[in-house]
Amino acid sequence: MNQVLQFKSALREAVPSSAYLLEDEAQRAYEADWRGIVDNPSVAVLLPGSVAEVSAMMTLCASHDIAVVPQGGNTGLAAGAVPVGNLPQVVLSLRRMNKIRSVSPVNNTMEIEAGVILQAAQEEAARFDRLLPLSLAAEGSCQIGGAIATNAGGIQVLSYGSMRNLVLGLEVVLPDGRIWNGMRSLRKDNTGIDLKQVFIGSEGILGIITAAALRIFPRPKKALTVLVACDSAHNALRVFLETQQACGSDLTSCEYLTQAGLDLVHHHLPASRPPFQESHPAYVLMEMSSLDTAADLPARLEPLLMRLHENGIVRDVIVAQSESQRLALWQLREALSEGERAAGGAVKHDVAVPVAGIPQTIAAIERGLPEVAPGARLNIFGHLGDGNLHVNVMPPAEVAFGDFLAQARRVTAFIEENVIGAGGTFSAEHGIGQLRVESLKNHRAPLELELMRAIKGAIDPQWMMNPGKVLNQCN
Repeated sequence: MNQVLQFKSALREAVPSSAYLLEDEAQRAYEADWRGIVDNPSVAVLLPGSVAEVSAMMTLCASHDIAVVPQGGNTGLAAGAVPVGNLPQVVLSLRRMNKIRSVSPVNNTMEIEAGVILQAAQEEAARFDRLLPLSLAAEGSCQIGGAIATNAGGIQVLSYGSMRNLVLGLEVVLPDGRIWNGMRSLRKDNTGIDLKQVFIGSEGILGIITAAALRIFPRPKKALTVLVACDSAHNALRVFLETQQACGSDLTSCEYLTQAGLDLVHHHLPASRPPFQESHPAYVLMEMSSLDTAADLPARLEPLLMRLHENGIVRDVIVAQSESQRLALWQLREALSEGERAAGGAVKHDVAVPVAGIPQTIAAIERGLPEVAPGARLNIFGHLGDGNLHVNVMPPAEVAFGDFLAQARRVTAFIEENVIGAGGTFSAEHGIGQLRVESLKNHRAPLELELMRAIKGAIDPQWMMNPGKVLNQCN
């Protein structure tokens, strides 16, 4: 207790009152994860407005042995940005560090602080006729720093890669308060170990990302969005493979949905309309884009879809005829998580398997789940083009989510067993956070874990950064 009191006293002396919260009620908004599963108290919430303030705060925390939980928009699904229990720790929110430092359309780069909302960064790039291709359902509230720390993926990984592919340079404050300035905007820099890669995807366990230099791209001039109805995951995959073969890199997004997911959306958003008169087991939401203003995207895609329809692979098709129709189709995909949440929640799994193994993996999960959790409802959706599926298991209609959590461990073990058996991974883009630490321990080789801990111990020898996330100190 003296440790905490001394820290609070030192904080009041060293930091402006606008840069911290010490009232329990004010802190609560930062202490629970987005899904409401984890909720633990913090000693304080720190709100730095500059990299110098982050450095001073980190130095202060280190001198008082107070652990630090970095937090962006707190939209993650693995409870990686909120405190663990029974440990003195502060939440360090980057929301005040929200400046876009520069945009260079010549170099196709932008330098941006960690607290900038993703949507704001997209809009700033668009002002220069450029595209920041990271696109997520949470883009209206997630922050750039968090997206980098979790190596976010999203719907355009197919063409542009994950966040790792977009980062050219970083500014990072280390656990002891030192500032590493790696804000380089170079495409090629072969001067030793690429240090930025250590921090991308590290989930805040190594330091605080305060700014980044990002790649941006010429903005597409044409887009075509279609929703394709199929009778199976196997045929949905056929649609993707045939379209990719015909359209190549112009196919920028390819998403998989099911009727179960669309039912959740329509229940959550009564104003939304079912896209087709009939229900279908599986759907593929695709978008093509081109830099060529004269490109006739429908002329390329429609003959292919007609042939697939004649062959029984495609059951029905909707082609967006306007921007409002395009946005309505994408809302079906983006509202899936909110619909699930409104229906009571789900035990979530963010998995990836080789693209060829998607239908077999889905079939195995659908076949085996009733034995593992009788009556449970399955909602599978995700990024068909890169093999990343969100396998979410909801309780039976008459069972509260809190009561269903008792079965979560068994459900997760079953799904991970099928995914690992198919040559996949149990975490594709959501990270490890607090909720998948045991899975990492179970599914990664001892040598891999040893190397991870060696890196963690070298940069953060006191293990004060984001405790309880990704790695455990003792095993």
